[in-house]
Amino acid sequence: MKYLLNNNVKNIEISGIRKFFNLVSGEKDVVSLTIGQPDFHTPDNVKKAGIKAIENNFTTYTPNQGVLDLRKAIHRYYEANYELNYQPESEIIVTSGASEAIDIAFRTILSPEDEVILPSPIYPGYEPLITLAGAKSVHVDTTNTGFKFTPETLADAISEKTKCVVLPSPSNPTGAAYSKQELQALAEVLHGKEIFILSDEIYSEIIYDFAHTSIASISNLKNQTIVINGVSKSHSMTGFRIGYTLAPEWISEEMLKVHQYNVSCAASISQYAALEALTTYEKHTTHIKQVYKERRDYVYKRLVNMGLEVEQPQGAFYIFPKLQLNDLSSFDLGLSLVHDAKLALVPGSSFSQNGEGYMRLSYAYHEDILKEGLDRLEAFLKEKS
Repeated sequence: MKYLLNNNVKNIEISGIRKFFNLVSGEKDVVSLTIGQPDFHTPDNVKKAGIKAIENNFTTYTPNQGVLDLRKAIHRYYEANYELNYQPESEIIVTSGASEAIDIAFRTILSPEDEVILPSPIYPGYEPLITLAGAKSVHVDTTNTGFKFTPETLADAISEKTKCVVLPSPSNPTGAAYSKQELQALAEVLHGKEIFILSDEIYSEIIYDFAHTSIASISNLKNQTIVINGVSKSHSMTGFRIGYTLAPEWISEEMLKVHQYNVSCAASISQYAALEALTTYEKHTTHIKQVYKERRDYVYKRLVNMGLEVEQPQGAFYIFPKLQLNDLSSFDLGLSLVHDAKLALVPGSSFSQNGEGYMRLSYAYHEDILKEGLDRLEAFLKEKS
């Protein structure tokens, strides 16, 4: 009876990241640099806020959009940091993680046969949701442009069917981030067109060499932009599952319908923890960004010294070196690394066909683990050369 199932569901696959992680998880003595899980604990004051919410019996449904105080905190956060003003009452939705935020955005704006433009290689969480909405993904190869759109490559990809452009900054898996000047150049391509922009800013607190800019703040693009963010990466709160959307009221009121029938509301306890996180974010985020920057510099230098071709990440905590051995696919090379070097990296093919020939390394790990992993990679490369 499998033929009775939804073809859109049958046509998507489990994330290549998780597939590879699960495949090698039973291996012993493997150093894994695979998952984008911050190795910092959730700040104590944030944990205490969650505990207090339980003790005060804040364990019931919240408004579908989320606790108003949390939406006000999100409003203040974006206004103070990114010079954007979204009304807490009508333009902000608290979601069950950034993944749900992306899902409700796509299900609200996409219709069958619509096209969504993606900079590729790209996080594998977008395309399945596009497919489930009946739309089509259009991949733009960014491997020769610093893993970013250029105005020319973006303009060339736009067609009569284009409904949305996805703009992750910083990016998973490459760590590429757009400067304000680069966004202004892209804005000239998109301004005035009936095309939505999905601006995924989940790593906005982890940019190293320049300030984060949201494309929603540029050239009157706010009215066609849906901003995605959350507290998972910035506050080591991946398990709390709190994300949010920021979008004009005319979009938000439609996304709220999808969100309401999907999860009703995000977990109440997690919302109160997130409220504390966004009220006291500066001390924690400043510290972790400095630590990640030191790790980035160390990992980048080691890879360059190994003779690998690699772009220096501008944000997030991933690096994406070109890593090829004989005629092995990136997946088979990943298996070889696990078996021969006891090192797990994520095959680049997990991030679309344009990631083939690369491997993703997460440096969201303690320095001692990074050193051991890179020592194993270096020994592996010397042995195979």
